[in-house]
Amino acid sequence: MIQHNGGGIVLQVDIKSSKPIYKQIMDQIKEGVVKGVFQPGDKLPSVRELSTMLTINPNTVSKAYQELEREGAIETRRGRGTFIVENYKPQADPDRLGQLNDLLKKVVVEAYYLGLSKKELKQMLADLYAKLGGARL
Repeated sequence: MIQHNGGGIVLQVDIKSSKPIYKQIMDQIKEGVVKGVFQPGDKLPSVRELSTMLTINPNTVSKAYQELEREGAIETRRGRGTFIVENYKPQADPDRLGQLNDLLKKVVVEAYYLGLSKKELKQMLADLYAKLGGARL
């Protein structure tokens, strides 16, 4: 869960989750961009600030930031901090597309076993698009 909190942000990590903490941070920042919580050019907390807020190792935050920067979602400006990129250019990374395809396959299989029709599944997807970002997606 990521949200603005009086000028700052609130991220939450679940240390009991099977998902690595750095991935949780990445996912929440990406979701925050899609939902408009973060705008292009917004400054993110420093590695030290975020690790203190979440009471986690700074290396974990650093790894999340490095991966987000590699993906082109954020940028580090020497001496100024880390920012949401202003002109994000989507990248068709074959590895990430493969991972997405695997996730979608799991969703389709689960939908089948829940008795959902293709139409119902499409509606769920449309509802998620609307909830997450509307016109941004």
